[in-house]
Amino acid sequence: MTRYPVATSDHHVALDGRRLFARRWQAADADRNGPALVLLHDSLGCVELWRDFPERLAEATGLPVVAYDRLGFGRSDPNPARLDRDFMADEARTGFTAVREQLGVDRFIPFGHSAGGGMAVAVATAFPGACAAVITQAAQAFAEDRTLAGIRDAMVQFADPDQMARLARYHGDKAQWVFDAWTETWLAPDFADWTLDALLEEVRCPILAIHGDRDEYGSRAHPERIAAGAGGPVTPLLLENCGHLPHREYPAPVIAAVQSLLATVTAPVPR
Repeated sequence: MTRYPVATSDHHVALDGRRLFARRWQAADADRNGPALVLLHDSLGCVELWRDFPERLAEATGLPVVAYDRLGFGRSDPNPARLDRDFMADEARTGFTAVREQLGVDRFIPFGHSAGGGMAVAVATAFPGACAAVITQAAQAFAEDRTLAGIRDAMVQFADPDQMARLARYHGDKAQWVFDAWTETWLAPDFADWTLDALLEEVRCPILAIHGDRDEYGSRAHPERIAAGAGGPVTPLLLENCGHLPHREYPAPVIAAVQSLLATVTAPVPR
């Protein structure tokens, strides 16, 4: 298979007087009529933490790939607010909408990691006519005990200043806010009964639900719940000996699964 150079461009997106950082990867022979893959990061993530995965995805699929730092994360401006139990649905209406409109993204496939997976589902419900498919990776569909235990374990680990310093490499002086937004939101008493069920019922497009069988933040009950609750067809992919980062632990199978999904929603890109 021939590989083509992927061009990268950085963008600043306006959101209520603040700026979001976004990056686009586009292969030289990108399919300009196909959907864009929009990456939605996890609770401690940002554009930089996707590493080389977006470039590899753009190169393999021939589609443009877009990722952005949510408000308060990475190179985006600080977030003056605290997150609440509706933060996933809120992101579809705020940050994602701003990125889509200002970067000219028409049809799209949201690819969400962890909490970003819930956001991907919310995006599909907010823009049903423009969303060609949904990809969730290590997504949580409810507040599982295993998920909450993993967060509590992380709190112990991040008591080590070196751990917070590592987080600050990507989020700067926003690192403590990022960590607190994750832990305080998920461990709040009113989050205990949170589920993705109502949003899943509204999704009619295909879903690819990727999960690792050793994910420390969620059991296989999550992709199973996504498959059972979605209003459209779901293809579960359970990766063996894989933790919470399938795109870094097993990028080739993840990309292959994305390519298989694309064959069902858009014409293949010739190589």
